[in-house]
Amino acid sequence: MIRVEMLATGDEVLHGQIVDTNAAWLAEVLFQHGLPMTSRQTVGDDINELVTVLTERSKIADVLIVNGGLGPTSDDLSAQAAAMAAGVELVMHEAWLAKMEAFFAGRGRKMADSNRKQAEIPRGAEMLDNPVGTACGFALKLNRCWIFFTPGVPSEYKVMVEQQILPRLKARFPVSDPPVCLRLTTFGRGESDLASEIEPLPLPEGVVMGYRASMPIIELKLNGPASKLPEMEQFWQQVREIAGESTIFEGTEGLPAQLSRRLKEAGYQLAISEQFTAGLLHWQLASAEAPLAAGSVLPASEETLAELVARSQSLAQTSQSELALAVGSIQDEHLNIALHTPGGSWGQKVKFNVNRHGLKARQDVVAMMTLNMLRRWMDGLEISGGHGWIDVVETLRG
Repeated sequence: MIRVEMLATGDEVLHGQIVDTNAAWLAEVLFQHGLPMTSRQTVGDDINELVTVLTERSKIADVLIVNGGLGPTSDDLSAQAAAMAAGVELVMHEAWLAKMEAFFAGRGRKMADSNRKQAEIPRGAEMLDNPVGTACGFALKLNRCWIFFTPGVPSEYKVMVEQQILPRLKARFPVSDPPVCLRLTTFGRGESDLASEIEPLPLPEGVVMGYRASMPIIELKLNGPASKLPEMEQFWQQVREIAGESTIFEGTEGLPAQLSRRLKEAGYQLAISEQFTAGLLHWQLASAEAPLAAGSVLPASEETLAELVARSQSLAQTSQSELALAVGSIQDEHLNIALHTPGGSWGQKVKFNVNRHGLKARQDVVAMMTLNMLRRWMDGLEISGGHGWIDVVETLRG
């Protein structure tokens, strides 16, 4: 099996000052193309450390994709490190230099001398085109490894991977069918609770069951070779039955995207009023292009569950929408949520431990609970389901 690795560079990545979304994207893309990533690591802007890591990984990996360090500034060291590891000098790629100069001239600007550095690649390396930026990539062979160097800007990096790197890998290496990953996301049950029922089930040979807890959801994943798909689907049906009503979606669509799609299919408009969630609901649904009729963020105020339910009804009427969601404020560790639908109105008062999680985590939980109310109504289920660590202390039908 081909061993594909990734090396992310930069102090800002190493020290957590930015989130390395490039690594997650690459892992998913490689997985889908039957080239699953074997490992990945991060190194800072230290030339000696870069050379050491490149040399070490080149003796182990078949393919190494290096991300970042191709910019015009002094802390962009990838090309220099590659040349040092390979024992060659940097040379100017005249064709790329001309392209950069034309790029700036076309925008009425003179190219800074520092940008010339972006056209320097190790002698003998193969230049990789970058149609959307000024940093070309390059590839070279070091020991047993084919190393690809890519820019850190996500838009440039993704184009280079898709247009330059993947075609080369598929032409050189035998690529098997992509592994299968079945995903199911739950809300309201703990990881250990689900695992206690799933773990005793006999897994098909070569198949791995995984769990990912990310407040406030638990994602269940079944990974295995494509040849095992029939057995995996039989096993997965048992997982579905165990997850039951706590399942909020399968695959990677996400609950806001699922609700947006279903609202459009049903021809519904949705109005939202928020206090505790401070616009989080509106942002999540608007990002998924949900059909929203109105949205407001109100200051915290004392309000009974009956009053919030009545307000959701009024919100639907004034916005001329079929559906309305309303989130109240925290009052003595209690919070009210209401949903108005063409079939009636519902409210639930919940209580959770305010000392256990920070504000953002609690807002995420409440937003998920509110969206889940709508999802359960659309699925024909009882509006209030179990929430595990959260107590539903009162429900109301308006």
